[in-house]
Amino acid sequence: MATTTDIPLPKTKREVIDRAVIRFAGDSGDGMQVTGSQFTNTVALYGNDIATFPDFPAEIRAPAGTLPGVSGYQLHFSSNEIFTPGDAVDVLIAMNPAALKTNLADLKANGILIVNSDAFAENDLRKAQMTSNPLEDHSLDKFRLFSVELERLTKTALEHLGMDAKSISRSKNFFALGMCYWLYNRSMDSTVRWIESKFSKKPLLVEANKLAMKAGYAYCEATEAFQISYEIPPAKLSPGLYRNMSGNQALALGFVAASQKSGLRLFQGSYPITPASDILHELSQYKDFGVITFQAEDEIAAITSAIGAAYAGALAITTTSGPGMALKTEAMGLAVAVEIPLVICDIQRGGPSTGLPTKTEQADLLQALFGRNSEAPIPVIAASTPSDCFWAALEASRIAVKYMVPVIVLSDGYLANGAEPWRIPEIADLPEIPVKFETNPVDFKPYRRNPETLARPWAIPGTPGLEHRIGGLEKQDVSGNINYEPLNHEKMVRIRAAKVEAIAHDIPLAEPEGDAAGDLLIVAWGSTHGAITAAVKAQREKYEGSKRIGHLHLRHLNPLPSNVGEILKRYKKVLVPELNMGQLSWVLRAKFLVNAIGMNKIQGRPFKQSELEQKIEELLDV
Repeated sequence: MATTTDIPLPKTKREVIDRAVIRFAGDSGDGMQVTGSQFTNTVALYGNDIATFPDFPAEIRAPAGTLPGVSGYQLHFSSNEIFTPGDAVDVLIAMNPAALKTNLADLKANGILIVNSDAFAENDLRKAQMTSNPLEDHSLDKFRLFSVELERLTKTALEHLGMDAKSISRSKNFFALGMCYWLYNRSMDSTVRWIESKFSKKPLLVEANKLAMKAGYAYCEATEAFQISYEIPPAKLSPGLYRNMSGNQALALGFVAASQKSGLRLFQGSYPITPASDILHELSQYKDFGVITFQAEDEIAAITSAIGAAYAGALAITTTSGPGMALKTEAMGLAVAVEIPLVICDIQRGGPSTGLPTKTEQADLLQALFGRNSEAPIPVIAASTPSDCFWAALEASRIAVKYMVPVIVLSDGYLANGAEPWRIPEIADLPEIPVKFETNPVDFKPYRRNPETLARPWAIPGTPGLEHRIGGLEKQDVSGNINYEPLNHEKMVRIRAAKVEAIAHDIPLAEPEGDAAGDLLIVAWGSTHGAITAAVKAQREKYEGSKRIGHLHLRHLNPLPSNVGEILKRYKKVLVPELNMGQLSWVLRAKFLVNAIGMNKIQGRPFKQSELEQKIEELLDV
């Protein structure tokens, strides 16, 4: 097998830098997600810290070459710890005019712009709504433009294989990938192995993609088009075994781990919906661990199948996004009334209705907290990074089983599709999830409470002597018989609410990062964690102690940690950045009567570090 070492060492200057942001952009059929993923895997194996931001087109079959059809993949990799996929792009690879037009605004001045010049014919420009050719009209003069005939060069490299023109053209993304490997002095070996595995049953494609990638690498070497190549040393990460992990993968693995720690069989009942579907795909590969995955005909069947599995003694989960949450609402109320453990994962996206199915948003917080008829409180947990989704899954499973309640986990499209290095934990570091099924028929009462948790017994159907009523009608306290008495109903409603509130005594106290008291506290939840962490770090260094800034990132949103109100009082101002119109700030204002200042963005894209820094400076410099 040929390796990168078969190619002569570059004669150009090599510059050592500490970080870079690169974005691949083209049609959804141009393989940009594959290209970005392979580059990500390579730099991860090299030891760089990474953060990624895949950006999918919202339309499944947008016309080729049009603006709605652009697919992108951004990667930030560094020799230091990083928290975001990067604000501005150092290198942009644009496969057509639409990709160039959609992404150019994010490229730094004097940034590297690699363009597939073969895709800039008059018809291509028209589809991208361009009136002139940017490769000729000097509109790109502030960038380092490299106009490369990617399709012609790929054809030249592969024409001896006897493939059809369409198949040859599909390999041009690997030509561009080879160029990027040369530019950042990265080995192609891991991608060669991936190609050989991925296309093992199609040897011609194996040869074509390998040749195209090596041709891209050799092109940079032979033409000396780039005067400088770059080297980003490995990051100093904590010792351990790491793997590259997306949020959806982490959720899946977290539930498998919870299944193993609890001794319960894992059941997932779900209906495919973007961006949650990958959890179903991932868990379907764990049949050897006793995992059962069921693709239901609709969202209602998905959650009710999970309720049935929980009733039968499984660790049951269902996954969806905002529109699916709306359809699951009545069944969530049933799980509250029946008091069984269930985990509902909401991978949020832009709405309302179909909205922005491939874009990120944090718009379902109030839906998670209050979006059910009557008084039906449910614990709510939010993951903050892709790898943190693993721990959120474990925590949700622990609470659901211990308190006999449904639990909602909030993630979003940014976490679901983004990736970062995940240090694989030791088994001993995973929390215990003890499970006790009721087996004693003597004086069995299905709604007799655990005095500590207020949880009712988990009685598996078919256990002799434990027969009891089930269903959504109100139950009599202790006996579980159907009961319509007003005082009993109020008692049961208050017990269910008290059970959820009791969880506050079973979760860690909140602890702000940065300054423990002072001028400004940033309170947030979910995927805003990375950008806020980076911004607070930079601003604290800038003010050198003259301004004190704290960052409180909430994992448990219902119930909130018991000391949140006390923490809010320690700061002069409270800022709440959210990818919605101000849902957490509404909750904080209502619950703690604090003058929370909202910072809201509803564009289907995450916060940039620079946006947050600007807002911090605005509030502190008043």
